[in-house]
Amino acid sequence: MIESRALIVDLKRNSLDDGPGIRTLVFFKGCPLRCVWCHNPETKHAYQELMFDAKVCISCGDCVKACTRGAIALSDPKRIDRQKCTRCMECIETCPSGALKLAGRPWMADELFSEIMRDEPFYRHSSGGVTFSGGEPTVYLHFLSGLSARLKAADIHLNIETCGLYDHELFERHLLPNLDMVFFDIKFIDPFLHKKYTGRDNGVILDNFLRLLGDGRIDVTVRVPLVPGITATGKNLSAIAEFLAGHGIGKIELLSYNPLWTGKAAGLGHTLEYERKVFMEREEEDRVRRTFKDFDIGKY
Repeated sequence: MIESRALIVDLKRNSLDDGPGIRTLVFFKGCPLRCVWCHNPETKHAYQELMFDAKVCISCGDCVKACTRGAIALSDPKRIDRQKCTRCMECIETCPSGALKLAGRPWMADELFSEIMRDEPFYRHSSGGVTFSGGEPTVYLHFLSGLSARLKAADIHLNIETCGLYDHELFERHLLPNLDMVFFDIKFIDPFLHKKYTGRDNGVILDNFLRLLGDGRIDVTVRVPLVPGITATGKNLSAIAEFLAGHGIGKIELLSYNPLWTGKAAGLGHTLEYERKVFMEREEEDRVRRTFKDFDIGKY
């Protein structure tokens, strides 16, 4: 069945870090992985969620009065009892400070296409385009197929950021012909570690990566997230570097750890299995980046 709509968390305009030129990022909601450090926790689940931001809450109590399920209490530091909450979202309408927000709303393909094309002059003058992100955009592969075909017909440069866990045959048939580049995440080579920290084995992911390389028709950049104590260990990064060097990979980006995700995850009521609330020290980051210098495998 062709999907007519997709759940999207955000459209970020004027991005300069996710492909060439000025870009619009589309954050799709839903992902097959459960990375314990997920930097965009609001995109994990493919359903709408209620987010609470304690920093802007003025404790007016309007939300308590609006909640017919008794799921909100000012005395609760987390504010929301997720077991009672039915995600009716009526509390959002009454919140004067914006402390309560909706994560994710459905977009029709025509609506999203029109919104993206508002930025067409910026793409044209900067050799930019659109980057599909998330979450995992391929959760909505058929939706993306139609949308990307329309954008490609309008001569818009298209990139996708993917965790690599998708059906390759469907990806190759419905999406790949419309893409100009792919940002492909590789977090681990060891399947045990991958399953331990993401919830899924990486066999399909590495197979999809090698098939994408073997296809040879698209620009592929590998992205490796640096997560202290998890991915950013000498053993793990050496394994990744050796794997990539063995396949002649020349485009690699190491993504610095950003601890701001922990606040968002707490505001969503997610249980934190990993919690580091500080950035990596410069010396610490330089040390792990040297692993890739040693293998001489391109950008790091």
